[in-house]
Amino acid sequence: MVYSAFLEKEKSKNELKEELDTLETQLFRMQNNIKEIAKSSEIISIDQARNDNWVVIYVNRDQEMFQLMLHDCRKPFRGTWDSAIQVEYKDESTLHIADIKGEKNQGYGSVLMNHLKEVARDENVQFITGDIAKRDVDHFDRLEYFYKKHYFNVNIDHKEKCGDVTWNDE
Repeated sequence: MVYSAFLEKEKSKNELKEELDTLETQLFRMQNNIKEIAKSSEIISIDQARNDNWVVIYVNRDQEMFQLMLHDCRKPFRGTWDSAIQVEYKDESTLHIADIKGEKNQGYGSVLMNHLKEVARDENVQFITGDIAKRDVDHFDRLEYFYKKHYFNVNIDHKEKCGDVTWNDE
């Protein structure tokens, strides 16, 4: 009984050491990634995605649109993002999501969406809109869940295979 408890405690120590090693590696990569990303983009934030993975959020802007991007610090930055939201300025009160790209089921979309809403608030933009296109028909249910989770109104016309989403910062 005492030996069994000792093994459980020893396993916990090893797990903690492994977690610490992983965290140290991610922090070292984060520092290097930020240096590389900052050469060509504006760093917005550092955040955690699903499974506590550290990510760097950054943006490239022009007058009519911007792209909010995310890079996972489990690997070195090599000039490409892991996930991105392309956004257009529709008018003074509305941002329009043109596209969301990247790895699925990593929590990246949620991290980016939260930061997109922060950008909207910082720029005093009340609405974020988006379209659900025919090409998305095979994952309408996943899109609906995602947008509702982020407090968007979701309208999908299953017959016409299209829809739209709207977020209102009330």
